[in-house]
Amino acid sequence: MWWIYALLSAFFAALTAIFAKIGVADIPSNLATAIRTIIILIMAWAIVLARGEFKAMHNLSRHHMIFLVLSGLATGCSWLFYFKALQVGEVSKVAPVDKLSVALTIILAALFLQETITVKTALGAGLIIAGTLVLIIK
Repeated sequence: MWWIYALLSAFFAALTAIFAKIGVADIPSNLATAIRTIIILIMAWAIVLARGEFKAMHNLSRHHMIFLVLSGLATGCSWLFYFKALQVGEVSKVAPVDKLSVALTIILAALFLQETITVKTALGAGLIIAGTLVLIIK
């Protein structure tokens, strides 16, 4: 079941790149990111409230909050750089290079979460890294 959500995520990420490239034309990329973030904020809170998930707020520990804040800061930085890259680069190159995050996530998951890297996973990450190098080296 997880893979259905992952495929939907990939599909909407692809749409994000196309829509963002069009939307960021002729305006500052940081402004575009801020507008996008407001929409995401409204959408996320609407879902939380509609599903009654706000009740779980009392379960949040300091540990949860620290890592959710760090995740939010990392996401914010990622979005700001992504929109700037889309503004100045070709979406057909920016979006695939952005997916280098997949290979980096595999490496970081092994280092910090002690997840096992199988030969299959290592090969996939290696191919992503190789593909990224093909796109960025002139």
